[in-house]
Amino acid sequence: MDKIEYRAVIKYLVLKGNTPTQIKHESDSVHGDYAPSFTTVKCWAAEFKRGRKSLGDDERSGRPKTATTDDNIAKVHQMVLDDRQIKVREIAEVMNISKKRVCHILNQDLGMRKMSARWVPRLLTLDQKRVRMNISNAMLAQFRRNKSEFWRRLITVDKTWIHHYTAETKIQSKQWTAKGEQAPKKAKTVISTGKMMATVFWDSHKVILIDYLQKGKTITGA
Repeated sequence: MDKIEYRAVIKYLVLKGNTPTQIKHESDSVHGDYAPSFTTVKCWAAEFKRGRKSLGDDERSGRPKTATTDDNIAKVHQMVLDDRQIKVREIAEVMNISKKRVCHILNQDLGMRKMSARWVPRLLTLDQKRVRMNISNAMLAQFRRNKSEFWRRLITVDKTWIHHYTAETKIQSKQWTAKGEQAPKKAKTVISTGKMMATVFWDSHKVILIDYLQKGKTITGA
């Protein structure tokens, strides 16, 4: 579908009384990765609620001279904050300015760039983060009381699944980030064709032991 067809669907669903969130959900279920962003849906839904009839782009007279204004910069910034994965093309369509001008605003005026998400084992809940913080504070207190004894007695153990898979591209996870911001994180969801559990023990000097769980065996978490 081209952008005019997407807009026609948005207009139809707005007239039926659907909210932008409902329209976005419906669009994602049908078009998947090719569906317009929530920002695009929200902006066009607002236009049609105000009574707009046309599905086409507005007149773009004088665009190169007037596109980079404080108001446009603020609007582009807000759109990126609302949807970190929004595409340059979608911003250009909503703002009615060229893609080149959008890139200039993002890169030069806002100092932003699009970065891929960094893989992490999992995303922790608030409670899990709080437990980790409490344990870390308790260990830090012990460390401050007697550093040498702390390091001598500390042995760490952790379990991890070693997966066999072909790594996926991270292009789809790219998000706009401001200068100085870290790359976003996301949980890895690739289904492995095979895996093996490894339990690793180590101290402050070296890895003490790596124990591989035999195939067909199970282990109970503490």
